[in-house]
Amino acid sequence: MADGDYERGRGREIAAVAAELKRLAAARSASEPYQREDRVSSRLPVFVLNGWAASPHAWDLCRFTRTHLFSYVEQLDGEPEKAMEGVERCVLVGWSMGGSSALRLATHWPEKIAGLVLIAATPRMMEEKETGWKGMSPRRLEALRYGLVMTRGEGFFGVPEGKPNPYLTDEPANLERGLKYLLETDARVDLERVFGDGSFEQQSGQQAYNNKTCERGPLNGNKTCARSSLAVHIFQSEHDGIVRAANAAYLQKIFPQASVTMVPGTEHALPIFIPELIDEAVDSCIRLAAAGQDPA
Repeated sequence: MADGDYERGRGREIAAVAAELKRLAAARSASEPYQREDRVSSRLPVFVLNGWAASPHAWDLCRFTRTHLFSYVEQLDGEPEKAMEGVERCVLVGWSMGGSSALRLATHWPEKIAGLVLIAATPRMMEEKETGWKGMSPRRLEALRYGLVMTRGEGFFGVPEGKPNPYLTDEPANLERGLKYLLETDARVDLERVFGDGSFEQQSGQQAYNNKTCERGPLNGNKTCARSSLAVHIFQSEHDGIVRAANAAYLQKIFPQASVTMVPGTEHALPIFIPELIDEAVDSCIRLAAAGQDPA
């Protein structure tokens, strides 16, 4: 998508998110009230790392039990690191900037990570023309910032009245701190040092994914040839203009045992778009950790 088409792309996302939220609300109101006992019960901490300028309500449609939801400001202040020091093992769920934070935490405490659920996640947000890294241009990032500030998230991304707002801007100083993080953070070297052999090349195209394309149904337990004790689930929109699809291919090269779900469309706010699949991924991580099983 060319930079000039960015606003039109967001318009398509508005319509898609609105339709999906209405469908989810209708389906859930027609069903029996949710019972907490239906979810996997575990003492394993589940830390959720939110996206930049994101509202905690972005997670309202997800039903998994979370130990703590770290705002992007808390991430900038180092609160997840403090939490990591106090646990033996945990599951990390990260969306967008929070996915970057989850990857960073995993490289610092790999022995503590029982599972990773990476949602529109990337080790590097910005493009890198020298290597061909598929990321956002500075111009697009500025457009994103401008839209959030001008509309407090709602008009730019579109939120139907009475529904969860996945975006909620913060104080200007915090937004700028977040922008600096997005501009400067690059976790690739640490990821390759801790989890890989250092020989990686970003790919694009469906051939890069050896799992499946999402049809908004249950996960099928796809297997890959590599085996690891770390359960990893990757969710990525096929045409996301904020985090490019090629990032999922890179992450799968880092974590070849991962389950990769490609979501049709351009939507970036996947926690309100595919909450059931995210719930199932978290539950899967908890089950595998409790059973001591190999995710592959």
